[in-house]
Amino acid sequence: MMATQTASGLIDAARCPLCGEANRCAMEIERETGQAQPPCWCMQADFSKAPLTNLPQELRRLACICMRCAAGRQPASKDGPPSQDSA
Repeated sequence: MMATQTASGLIDAARCPLCGEANRCAMEIERETGQAQPPCWCMQADFSKAPLTNLPQELRRLACICMRCAAGRQPASKDGPPSQDSA
């Protein structure tokens, strides 16, 4: 796993810098393992809905974002759906 040092800390190239989930970047997997991978999903992806402006300038181009963030979808809540009992 490649980690890049920046002024803000370490960037894990295998994780989305927006949400922290695995980005499943085939190019990074190939770099880490030395095993040829099929073309990465990102080569065909539409990034027009990706919230790239949420990523500070100094953290850009250091790690791939994940499919969910590329599509502009919010991460699932780790607490599960809100309860209907709460007011």
